[in-house]
Amino acid sequence: MKRPVTGWLVLDKPAGMSSAQAVGKVRWLYGAAKAGHAGTLDPLATGILPIAFGEATKTIPFIEDGRKRYRFSLVWGSATTTDDTEGETVATSSHRPDEAELRAILPRFTGSILQRPPAFSAIKVDGERAYARVRAGEVLELPARPVQVETLEIVSHSDTETVFDMRCGAGTYVRSITRDIAKALGSHGHTGWLRRTGVADFEEAGAVTIAALEATPNRDALLLAPAAALRHLPQIALSPEDAALIRHGNPVLLRGHNAPLEIPAAWVSFQGNVLALGRVEQGQFRPGRVLA
Repeated sequence: MKRPVTGWLVLDKPAGMSSAQAVGKVRWLYGAAKAGHAGTLDPLATGILPIAFGEATKTIPFIEDGRKRYRFSLVWGSATTTDDTEGETVATSSHRPDEAELRAILPRFTGSILQRPPAFSAIKVDGERAYARVRAGEVLELPARPVQVETLEIVSHSDTETVFDMRCGAGTYVRSITRDIAKALGSHGHTGWLRRTGVADFEEAGAVTIAALEATPNRDALLLAPAAALRHLPQIALSPEDAALIRHGNPVLLRGHNAPLEIPAAWVSFQGNVLALGRVEQGQFRPGRVLA
């Protein structure tokens, strides 16, 4: 029997496991009836994979669209089919840029930039995943699309590898960043390793490994409330009467001299618990998704 578990778990995903496999493992450990993740990590990658259970899955979009933080390495000298260590080498270069050259070019990769996703990606092309079409023998070059890179900083640099820290918006591919930086400097390169260190308000300090989960008898104590995904949005506390209306999907008029008139995205609570996600229009909160 599956349990109606609700809440967020900040998982520290190990290498060698896909995001779907990680969710399946954690869902089994909890015996949860429903679970989903926010922001896919490649099997090669480690780090923060937020997993939502039950009613918390309704808040996933607010985490998926949040800022991501990564630490990763660019391995110099070779390009691969997958733009990381799992692919076959397709080109090599003996040129190794120095740190001054590297720093000089980084502004081209920050701000709003156009980025071509890796061919081996989960992006759908005519209803089919890009990686599936490439594995079937198709030569595929995905069109460039705009992404937001807030910061891109060098942690360490050598002739063989450069380590970066990056803060970026949703949809940014680290594998494309390493590939394109190397090409811009007249070399070839690929992603050696990748760790996601943060997603929205979820940080490494609160992350839990699968081994720790397996060793913890009371796993429910590790879960965060659904509100953990909504810290960046306005919260509106309701009276018992208005809470009852919201539970049935009805809009409520917000009272008081500080009551907002227009908010594109907000959430309402009763006694600290999330009741619904929605918006404020003309002084009314209109629920979009109601949590049980």
